Amino acid sequence: MIYRAEEVRERFARRGLSFDPTVEEIVRGILAAVREEGDAALDRFSLDLDGHPVEEIPKKAWRQAYEDLDEELRDALETAKERIEAFYREEAKGGFLKADASGLLGQMVRPLSRVGVYVPGGSAPLLSSLLMSVVPAKVAGVAEVIVASPPRVHPGVLAAAWVAGADRLFAMGGAQAIAALAYGTQRVPRVDKIVGPGNAYVVAAKRQVFGTVGLDGLAGPTETLIIADGSASPRLLAADLLAQAEHGPDSEPWLLSPDRALLERVEAELSRQLEGLPRAEIAKRALERGGLVLTQDLEEAFALANLYAPEHLCLALADPLPWLGKVQNAGGVFLGEGSPEALGDYIAGPSHVMPTSGTARFQGGLAVRDFLKVIPVMGLSENAVRDLAQKGALLARAEGLEAHARSLDLRR
Repeated sequence: MIYRAEEVRERFARRGLSFDPTVEEIVRGILAAVREEGDAALDRFSLDLDGHPVEEIPKKAWRQAYEDLDEELRDALETAKERIEAFYREEAKGGFLKADASGLLGQMVRPLSRVGVYVPGGSAPLLSSLLMSVVPAKVAGVAEVIVASPPRVHPGVLAAAWVAGADRLFAMGGAQAIAALAYGTQRVPRVDKIVGPGNAYVVAAKRQVFGTVGLDGLAGPTETLIIADGSASPRLLAADLLAQAEHGPDSEPWLLSPDRALLERVEAELSRQLEGLPRAEIAKRALERGGLVLTQDLEEAFALANLYAPEHLCLALADPLPWLGKVQNAGGVFLGEGSPEALGDYIAGPSHVMPTSGTARFQGGLAVRDFLKVIPVMGLSENAVRDLAQKGALLARAEGLEAHARSLDLRR
């Protein structure tokens, strides 16, 4: 179905994360039990929900899984790791110290000590998600990266842990895994931050433990929004929309264009490419959640895209670079139909852990900075303190904080 821009504008404007009260209540009970009972509750939930107790998988098993992989797949993993690492080594990590007559001011930047990475199991082993989370953490200098993935961990995930340089890996999943990482048990050490996607129970658990640990964000269903002009290939556009749609029935693939003829050709191409697609039924349901949108021009398409704030923004334009300045809200931008989002999912370089459900309005994709903390440093000279204390005391008294003011009065 082809929508008009005005038919989707309100929907785009109202996007945000939503939470199921039933899931929230179930998760609350799991978190409380693991916090109070530790490993006993952790194993109980793991047996009940995953049919397997929690176990730590030793590194020799990771290495064996890596060696058992097909040589071409091993090479692909290594290439992905190298590209992700090279991309994040370009990110600035340093602080600064600046001294002048008034004294010294600066920032110390320190990596987090221990991070937990959640890697979903489910219908597809997301070994790429492990690479996309562990490698930036290691580039940042995190001392210990602990991976959690549901029991009967896929060999590909073990191999990816070996390639990425993770430190420990536990076969545990769901809200109970988030609880163990957040609170710690005898077997599972407490982490400083938890990153990585997951199902509704994992996301609810992350939300409820925030404050006990840091988070990379809360992930909803995945989404792609493509802006295309008449130069774009209907065949490639349909293929890219289906690549997004097959993730799950709640995925959202969108195509915006001022070219009605292009949209009609893409609509026909989608029907053709769905035939024989292994996850066709899933993709069909996802396509119903997204759609094709006719805009007046490219300016309107970009205005709608910024309103939607997509996880993935793909610019299938004859000359995409001049339009980059129009992008305000996006998890990641893919320039030209030759740079598909599917490539970014695996091997382009930037992490595919990106904000969803409109949260790209206020946060970006996973990066080295997510594993760093900034510590301000202040050491003022006596003269600077004398000069500033009177004004500081005035501000303190304006706030009704007399003890603050008197502390500063003593320095005048």
